[in-house]
Amino acid sequence: MDTADVIILGGGLVGSALAVALDTHGLTAIVIDIADPAVILAAGFDGRASAIAGAPWRMLQAIGVADRLAPFACPIQGIRVSDGLEPGALDFEPEPGDGALGHMVENRKLRAALFEAASAAPNVDVRMQTRAVSIDRGAAGVSVTLDSGAVIKAPLLIAAEGRNSPTREAAGLRVARWTYDNAAIVTSLHHERSHENIAFEIFYPDGPFAILPLNDDEQGHRSCIVWSVTHDQAPGMMKLSDRGWLAEADKRIGGFLGKLGPLGHRMSYPLGFHHAAKIVSDRLALVGDAAHGIHPIAGQGVNVGFRDVATLVEVLVEGKRSGLDLGDPQLLARYDRWRSLDTLMVSVATDGLTRLFGIPGKTANAVRRMGLSAVQRVPPLKRRFIAEARGESGDVPKLLQGITV
Repeated sequence: MDTADVIILGGGLVGSALAVALDTHGLTAIVIDIADPAVILAAGFDGRASAIAGAPWRMLQAIGVADRLAPFACPIQGIRVSDGLEPGALDFEPEPGDGALGHMVENRKLRAALFEAASAAPNVDVRMQTRAVSIDRGAAGVSVTLDSGAVIKAPLLIAAEGRNSPTREAAGLRVARWTYDNAAIVTSLHHERSHENIAFEIFYPDGPFAILPLNDDEQGHRSCIVWSVTHDQAPGMMKLSDRGWLAEADKRIGGFLGKLGPLGHRMSYPLGFHHAAKIVSDRLALVGDAAHGIHPIAGQGVNVGFRDVATLVEVLVEGKRSGLDLGDPQLLARYDRWRSLDTLMVSVATDGLTRLFGIPGKTANAVRRMGLSAVQRVPPLKRRFIAEARGESGDVPKLLQGITV
């Protein structure tokens, strides 16, 4: 395939999901990625896990990917938020008949399922270990020359290259960004007692400590840990022996999971924020981390990218049915408007939570506990938080409702 409806630069989680979603609706896509599949699908490549919220999970069901993930996905039946181990926690549970709040999936399993689905899709041409060496976004369409010498064409280019997107930079799309004085240490660990499918977010002054439920394996109960520490603490935490690390983790957990261990492979990631002022340009749209990157405090990172996918697919499918050029400025402006408010609100909310829970002192601690307790006692407010967490607030695209466009 040398001509398609769209060219997608980047075949990661969001880029692959976009290609599969477009294929489901009969649109064609060429996916270009420099990565070697053998490397990115290896067990040790990415130790993280993603909390896929309720609405994005419905999208994955609608495009046929959830079936591939079902054996590896752990339903989240509740979320417990607390300020340290003090009383005054906030508990979220789904309403009867609503299903799980989300599903925890290890990134390597999610990446493999999406890559396999994209590779098998009849309307998708996946070209790995391939680089775009020149891009021409002209009035008549987009032309991309690859390092193989091949030239591919489409009316629209989509950048899904991640937070350091060269295509975004080349287009001159401005980005607000800053770094946090934190790094996230991510691992998995086994524990004596069951997590009972509850996700825990425990806030400490130096950063949140998340315990996210994973499916049991042959060694027993298991969770993913996302531990935010200050930059100066991170090297020391990575050098600790497994026994020492588990001892420190046990202090943060408070013993409710029983004996901890064995411990999985540890990885450390710097934490930062970025947000593109505009996510479209001439025959160009940004999705996922190319458009925005947020703190993992609320587990919304990949979900925001999947919401980009659902929105862009709906805009493009309706445009195609109306006979419009898929690079039409009006179509791209609609995508930009639809996504801008949502991504800004999520970005501001996660940044605000990070700063709020990072304020030290007994007074700040008391105010936070009072706030958590107040929300706990007001059911309508709790339902609003749950809707936000599940991606069900605002103008929800059809795919996030589980409906093809």
